[in-house]
Amino acid sequence: NHLSFFSGFGPFRQYLVNSSWEAVKELSKRGLGENIDLQIMQLPVAYQKAKEQVCKIWTTLQPLLTVHVGLASSSTALIILEQCGKNKGYQERDACGFHPEGACCVLDGPEKIESTINMKTLWKNISVEGIDITLSRDAGRYICDYTYYTSLYYGNGRAAFIHIPPLSESVTAEFLGKALQTIILAMIEQCGEQRE
Repeated sequence: NHLSFFSGFGPFRQYLVNSSWEAVKELSKRGLGENIDLQIMQLPVAYQKAKEQVCKIWTTLQPLLTVHVGLASSSTALIILEQCGKNKGYQERDACGFHPEGACCVLDGPEKIESTINMKTLWKNISVEGIDITLSRDAGRYICDYTYYTSLYYGNGRAAFIHIPPLSESVTAEFLGKALQTIILAMIEQCGEQRE
């Protein structure tokens, strides 16, 4: 049985309900088939705390794959597959009013780390009815990007980040949970192919 780990984020700014956590809870209800033991956690919108939790996931659980889901407030109904995490440029303060020392994730860490999952291949091979999916190489230099880089760093690239839109009448938690299920099953399949 493979363990996969998923995180969404808590409330921030005007988003009292964060779609990322709602979607992850929905995914957890649906499951990923009997071979995948799925565990979920809500991360706070705070650099240091999020980093501590991510380190703990990798050091104690050592999952096959960790998928982080975040809310992209600017996007219209769009799911964004993030290919890499960046180490530097974290100037924006988090929900607690802090930003990381040296504005970076890991002192002396590489500039950027790519996910072992090829998002382009994934993007070409999947479609979700009712919503567009796109690719990105810039997760935005805030908690999302910071968490992603940290996870890629400690997980040797076995992490993925998906940005999803805010909840709306057409984009419900149920809809997003189902979309995540489709995307993540394809990711896990890719992990399996890489191991063979």
